Amino acid sequence: GSLVVNYPFDDDEQGIAVYSKSPDDAVFQTLALAYSKENAKMYQGSPCTDMYPTEYFPHGITNGAQWYNVPGGMQDWNYLHTNCFEVTIELGCVKYPRAEELPKYWVQNRRSLLQFMKQV
Repeated sequence: GSLVVNYPFDDDEQGIAVYSKSPDDAVFQTLALAYSKENAKMYQGSPCTDMYPTEYFPHGITNGAQWYNVPGGMQDWNYLHTNCFEVTIELGCVKYPRAEELPKYWVQNRRSLLQFMKQV
């Protein structure tokens, strides 16, 4: 897990971790930033220093392929084949938080979710 919003493309022609710009890159960045700006820890860009000390996401967002390459992912497939603008929101450093921690996730992401919906 991590705390970041990633946007297409998640894959590139070389199959390596490099920025893979979609035709709607500016729109995807705007959507991702709308979410991350409302989550202070995400927006800082270094949310999981205990687990990934060198990982840094400027303003809490990243191009998927620049982070790591995912060939054949749903995010890219939906964009290319259904014109669906999809981002992946990683909500925390721990993939499987304990049930009693879930209210904390709601508090951290409520404003982000509302801001994201306003983008429609």
